[in-house]
Amino acid sequence: MKKVMLSGGGTGGHIYPALSISKAIRQRFPDAEIGYIGTENGLEAKIVPKEEDIRFFAVEIQGFRRKLSLDNLQTVAKFLRAVRKCKKYIREFQPDVVVGTGGYVSGPSLYAAARMGIPTLILEPDVLPGLTTRFLSRYVDVVAISLSGSEQYLSKARRIIHTGNPRGTEVIHANGKKGRKSLGVQQADKPIVLIFGGSRGAKPLNDAVTEMIPRIREAHHLHFVYVTGEVHYEKVTANIKDENEDGIPHLTIRPFIYNMPDVLAGTSLVVGRAGASTLAELTALGIPSILVPSPYVTNNHQETNARWLEEQGAGCMILEKELNGGRLWEMIRAITDDPNRHREMSEAARKLGRPDAAEVIVDELDKLSRRKH
Repeated sequence: MKKVMLSGGGTGGHIYPALSISKAIRQRFPDAEIGYIGTENGLEAKIVPKEEDIRFFAVEIQGFRRKLSLDNLQTVAKFLRAVRKCKKYIREFQPDVVVGTGGYVSGPSLYAAARMGIPTLILEPDVLPGLTTRFLSRYVDVVAISLSGSEQYLSKARRIIHTGNPRGTEVIHANGKKGRKSLGVQQADKPIVLIFGGSRGAKPLNDAVTEMIPRIREAHHLHFVYVTGEVHYEKVTANIKDENEDGIPHLTIRPFIYNMPDVLAGTSLVVGRAGASTLAELTALGIPSILVPSPYVTNNHQETNARWLEEQGAGCMILEKELNGGRLWEMIRAITDDPNRHREMSEAARKLGRPDAAEVIVDELDKLSRRKH
């Protein structure tokens, strides 16, 4: 396998799995050339060019509205123009295989590659496949699903394989001791409860945690790590200071955590959203979770993710509209105070994970590339 073209964008949940695949390709094929098709103004245009030796190709594309709209006519026109541009890029780069990791930019790149006879694979990170994956499933050679349960939505797919999410491959090598040290947690056996609402934070979670401060103050046997998000940090810390002037030694508050894999590797329980990357990390490491799915995402797919994890016995779900400090505290204590339940949830989570996801995908890409030749 000499050349691979990646495509995915819009959110980190689509971009970081692509970069994980890129790293795994380089480990197996050090001389491989890697290209990346992304949108001109998306998050991928900021992240991908910072990576070494990845050639970035930009296209203009937008997503479909889920309701009838004149904007969709413009979307179709942009899609067709993007397909033509992607064909030009593919002819120029000459990839052995084209890989998509989701987001609407994957649509024209994989569709173009399939029409040109280039082997194709798309990774679906969520339980409920997005519109792009459903559309492409009938054209691409392989749909790689991250979580079991996606098959029922992909009846027209040519071939489906369960690979897991490559994001899990990266966190499995993280250093939990290093993560605990960075938080100032001295006791090696003290359980860490990590609470975070994504890179920007989540106000409902922040409100619930602020409400729990009197209870957290008394829970000396636990260490709480509370990630507020940059936008909310000052307001949240001011509110908590009002609640507790002296500070709480077993509470660490951060606006953002840059070494999240190491911190996760040292964590006993996670409270957070239910995005695809989060689920990949939780299942790879076998971490029990309390998930509060964001109701603001496309097709409400986080609720589907959270409900699926709960059904497997690996996590619990609280809908945002039902979230409050009292209920969240009850769920935290129900898991942390019951070693048997914690162990069962951890084992259930680990059974769902595929820490070898990136390697499995590279194996499949190698097979596909050989078919081309």
